[in-house]
Amino acid sequence: MEATIEGAGRLASRYRWTIVVLLFAATAINYVDRQMIGVLKPTLAQDMQWSETDYANIVFWFQAAYAIGYLSFGRIVDVIGARLGYAVAVTIWTIAHVAHGGVHSVTQFAMARFGLGIGESGNFPAGIKAVTEWFPQKERAFAIGLFNAGANVGAIVTPLLVPWLTVAYGWRMAFIVTGVLGVLWLVAWLIIYRSPADHKRVSAEELAYIQQDPADPVVPIGWRRLVTVRETWAYALGKFFIDPIWWFFLFWLPGYLGERYGLDLLSFGPPLVAIYLLSDVGSIFGGWLSGRLMKGGMSVNAARKITMLVCAVAVLPVIFAQSIDSLWTAVLVIGIATAAHQAFSANLYTLPSDMFPRAAVGSVVGIGGTVGAIGGMLMAKYAGYILDSIGSYTPLFIVAGSAYFAALLAVHLLSPRLARVELDAG
Repeated sequence: MEATIEGAGRLASRYRWTIVVLLFAATAINYVDRQMIGVLKPTLAQDMQWSETDYANIVFWFQAAYAIGYLSFGRIVDVIGARLGYAVAVTIWTIAHVAHGGVHSVTQFAMARFGLGIGESGNFPAGIKAVTEWFPQKERAFAIGLFNAGANVGAIVTPLLVPWLTVAYGWRMAFIVTGVLGVLWLVAWLIIYRSPADHKRVSAEELAYIQQDPADPVVPIGWRRLVTVRETWAYALGKFFIDPIWWFFLFWLPGYLGERYGLDLLSFGPPLVAIYLLSDVGSIFGGWLSGRLMKGGMSVNAARKITMLVCAVAVLPVIFAQSIDSLWTAVLVIGIATAAHQAFSANLYTLPSDMFPRAAVGSVVGIGGTVGAIGGMLMAKYAGYILDSIGSYTPLFIVAGSAYFAALLAVHLLSPRLARVELDAG
């Protein structure tokens, strides 16, 4: 029977990969909008006379909104589904993103970032919910790795596109022009996305392939029940440790390269592109590796955790990044670290669908995203304090290099076997 389903999956329509393309595009746009503040940090700091603490506070309020919104959107997509949940998220973040072009103070900028954080927090809960609907368990890590790679494409596009727009039209117009991307995606999403069972482009064979896993009871699972489950905190603490590191790279790396290697708005583009190209490879590789180990007969538990351990080891050299005098050697070390982060993240993102019934996946992802954003808030305050007080990035890189071992330890201690969780409605 399994061989028959596997053959059907290969021979039937493959419309599920079209859904991944949509998720990839949304995530790329999400990261263009998100990373613009990092790329424009030197320009905005000079124009608005920001200190490192001012910048950290703006990032802090984005993270605070992200924490609130992630928890809310996790629940929203479980109740109204991925299609409408994603549409609401993109609408909110696009409006907030365009609003950046009209601000004139640190407070106003923080307010715009707060709105952006609320909307952008819906991207991954909705995206993971869509993957859970459209893919069998053994393909989910790979599918998540593919759409998560959109984050790196967005991070690549931003330092190439935004400096050019800023030099040609000013930073305010750059926010308005890039906001159009969200509108175009929203139209495509509403036209294309349906559940697999309701989609005319999905063949009976592909639908059987998608639905090959044992069916979960589709009943609401309350937050009060989820927060009492160890496996929820295995995922959430993993996010708490690793999410702040990605935020650090995203929001502080352009400024770091500028200060450490004398780069400006137009010259730090190629190094950032190289770093995020490596990140793209890591995102896809992480999902592929755990899937390959499972196809080779390894358990889900062993495959996920071995992959995450390999990633944690690969991040370690970033501890010494501040002491590297060669720009391109530093780019290689940081790029490997960001690639390992994305590979680790692709597997961590898959844990809710590995361990929980489908009705709870969005809520668990939301809880984890909120806890991760709280970690990001703490990291933002820490970064602002360190850079204003001692002016060195070394303590920040030390935190980055050690966080993934802490995350993996938390996951393993709280869920030694990544066993499926049996939950009652509530």
